[in-house]
Amino acid sequence: RMEIVQMAMLRPRFAILDETDSGLDTDAVNVVSEGVQKLSTANQMGVLIITHHERLLQYNVPSKTHVMLAGRIVETGGAELAHELHNEGY
Repeated sequence: RMEIVQMAMLRPRFAILDETDSGLDTDAVNVVSEGVQKLSTANQMGVLIITHHERLLQYNVPSKTHVMLAGRIVETGGAELAHELHNEGY
């Protein structure tokens, strides 16, 4: 939640959210997701969400999904790739 407050105050052009959903309960994920949506839309801010879980992506639909393995991007797709990875694994 603190990252969302910081983004609201700093209004960056681009934000990187690394494992923001880690340790959050469902209600907190909803609050964070809503904050990301509002800030990215209102401020025309680009957002890179790094996550191992689909929870944030249910509310913040990715325009691109990248899979990294050993520091290299090994697969790229749209939102459907994120759902496929969640359902079927890597």
